[in-house]
This record gives sequence, structure tokens and C-alpha cells, in this order.
Amino acid sequence: MEIIIIAVFILGYLGIAFEHSVKIDKLIPALGMMAILWALIAVNNLEVFEIIPGIGKEVHNIEGVLLHHLGKTAEILFFLMGAMTIVEIIDYFDGFSTIKTFIKTKSKTKLLWLFTTLAFVLSAIIDNLTATIVLLTILQKIIKEKEMRLWFAGLVVIAANAGGAWSPIGDVTTTMLWIANKVSPAQLIIHVLLPSIVCYAIPTYIASRLKLFKGFIDADMTEEPTKSKHSATMFYLGLAGILFVPVFKTVTHLPPYVGMMLSLAIVCAIAEFLSNKEFSIADSSAGMGANPPHLSPVHRSLSKIEMPSILFFLGILMAVAALESLGMLYEFAGVLEKGVPMLGTEHETTLLSDLVVLLLGIGSAVIDNVPLVAASIGMFSMPLDAPAWHFIAFSAGTGGSILVIGSAAGVVAMGMEKIDFFWYLKKIGGLALIGFLAGSAVFILLRDFILNAPQ
Repeated sequence: MEIIIIAVFILGYLGIAFEHSVKIDKLIPALGMMAILWALIAVNNLEVFEIIPGIGKEVHNIEGVLLHHLGKTAEILFFLMGAMTIVEIIDYFDGFSTIKTFIKTKSKTKLLWLFTTLAFVLSAIIDNLTATIVLLTILQKIIKEKEMRLWFAGLVVIAANAGGAWSPIGDVTTTMLWIANKVSPAQLIIHVLLPSIVCYAIPTYIASRLKLFKGFIDADMTEEPTKSKHSATMFYLGLAGILFVPVFKTVTHLPPYVGMMLSLAIVCAIAEFLSNKEFSIADSSAGMGANPPHLSPVHRSLSKIEMPSILFFLGILMAVAALESLGMLYEFAGVLEKGVPMLGTEHETTLLSDLVVLLLGIGSAVIDNVPLVAASIGMFSMPLDAPAWHFIAFSAGTGGSILVIGSAAGVVAMGMEKIDFFWYLKKIGGLALIGFLAGSAVFILLRDFILNAPQ
């Protein structure tokens, strides 16, 4: 039966990895794999258990184990839904148009640094996918030359993925590690911020030296009027609400999704107030049978969140949980522990070698990084803020930039700009790999010679 279960997982994994080739959304194999795995466990009455650090295996009935993993998965899903809704509320008020006020230059080199830096900073707050969409939308308005815009888009993807890696709210994988109590926000920033800066700055610097980025763009930099007079207010309020979540968790020690729900409630309340205030002074002469001129920003934002992504995360996380409950990930970790050299400091020892984590990062360019990190969480019982967890966060977050299909940011850029797979591989992939390896080297040096140096 173990062979069948592993075969189902591999087939589902292949369906996710090659979604662009088979033209099937990755949520379909993820949900199918999850349901089949748990059905096989139930029908065959397989023993399921939970690995408790310091104790070992603790056998449970399948309903209890399933409910336990669903609860842990729901923490991630509700966190993401709250963040997505806040982002959509910002967009409802045209808040992201505020970013365009920072763009004052026509120099190609300065614009490149400006957009990659904005991508790096924004992705740490509103996630790398949303940051990429926002910045590419602005790029489409100010850069008309297709080839130039493709280069900008590729480098924005690198910067957005690097920006998401050092923030607990910047990427799904770092959020997973944070919610699973593998990393803390302060230590994640201390260990991963500098490597992430290197990861995006070196490719940007190399590209800025190319002849393509010399000179100026021909664009009208006149600011367009915003759709709402509250756009800047909601932009900064939304960002503040998301940034409040790590503070809330630190103070209350409650799961992050609780803080996200509080932020969402505050942002929604203010959005409703401002929206109702606008409606009260608007022309409302339309009859009862006509379409109402006012739509609730909360209802509209909730209708626009990415449910396919939410369902994909549900499927893949619960599928990995099935293997974890059967002890397969635990057994694989034991094999890996024997075959991989032990690394660490005199204070702590990690189960993963740097080479394995680097391969995980490069692998995330081919296979989605969410299941890779989910499997890592299920396999290893390293303590909170062990250096390996920080390295996993960096590698899984930035390695996907090597291929255009290796990250959500890359996929959305591919769709918005019709980026060819091989064009990206030839022009951007090498820069992304250089940035990834340079950032990894900085992480190792920082870990071994600065942060863990003898006092």
C-alpha cells in the first residue's frame, strides 16, 4: 500500500509541476491527490500518528489526525485570505496608483533600480505576486518598447521573490514556516535580509551595465488622476494593517491569522465608512430597478480574492500531511540524516547540509516551492530559528526566479507580458542564478562568521 500511496503523490506532484504543459490548473491534481491519499488511508485502516518532539510517535484515530492537520492548514489559508482581501480593498480605492508618485525620472538605469527596489520592499509587505502585478501594470503605462519592458519584468520578478524571502508575510513559504513556529520574524529578518538584498541587487547591477539600459525612455510622466480621493489613505492603511500582524503575534502569542483578522476588520470598517460617505454625496437618482451606483468594497474585494490559489494550498498541504501522518516523511528524514553530513555550530546542529538546501532552492524553479517547504516542515524537527530553517526560507523563496514558471510572480509576469520561456531562461535565468548563489554565499558567511561567531 505504501507503494500505491507514493505513486499517487508522485503523479499528483507531476501534475502540479507540468501544469503549463498539460494545460490543467494545478489546484486539480492537488485536490485530487489530497482526497485520494486520505481515502486510501481510511479504506485500508492504516495507522496514523503524530510525531511529538522529545516523545516520538503518538497514535490517533484518522478523524482526529485529519482534524488536526485541517486546523493547521486553515491557519495558513485564513491568514492568506485576510491578506488578499486587504490588498483587494486597497485596489478598490485605486490605492496602488500612489506608487506612481515615486516615479520622477526617465533614466533607464534609475528606473530599473527604482522598480526593482519597489518590488523588493512591496513584496515583503503585500507578497511577491501582488507586488509583481502592481509594478507590471505601472510599467505597461510608462514603457512602450516591448523588449525593454520584458527585461524590466524579468528583473522585477527576481526582486519580488527576493523581497518575499526575508519577510514572514512576503511569501507563502515564509508564512508557512512562521505559522509552523519554525522561524520568528526578528531572526528571519536578521539572517535573510542581507542575502536577499544581494540576491536582487547583483542581477540589477549587472543588467544596469548593459547597453540596453543606457539612455532615457520616451514616456509621458504626467500623473493621472486617481479614481478615489482616499487612494493614498487606503494604501498606507492597508500596508500598516498587514505590518501590524507580526506585532500582534509577538504581543499576544496568538496565531498570526487572528491578528490578520483584526487588521482586516479595521481596514474593512474604514473602507465601508469612506465608501458610504462618498455614496451619500453622490448622485443617487437611479431608480430602484437600476444597478446601484454603490458596491460594498468588502463584498467586492472578497469576490476577487484568488480562490484557485487557496484551494491549491489546501490540497497540497493536506496531501503532504497525509504522508506525514503515515510516518513516511519522518522515515525519509532519518535516511537523509544518515546520508547527509551534519552541519551547525557548537550550540545547535541542523539535519540539512547547505548543498541539500541549495538543491531545494534550485528545485523550486521546476517544482512548486509550497510542497517542498511543506515536506521540509513535516520531515525535520529542528528547533525554532535553527539556521537551516532560515536558509530554507531564502532558497525556496528566491530559487524559483531561475525559471519563469518557478514562482507565482514569474507565472503572472509570463501571462501579463507574454514572456517566452526560453527568452527568460536565456536573458534572465542566468542573472537569477547568479543572484541566488551570491545571496546563498552571503547567508553562509553571515551565519558562520558573524551571527554565530564566538563571543
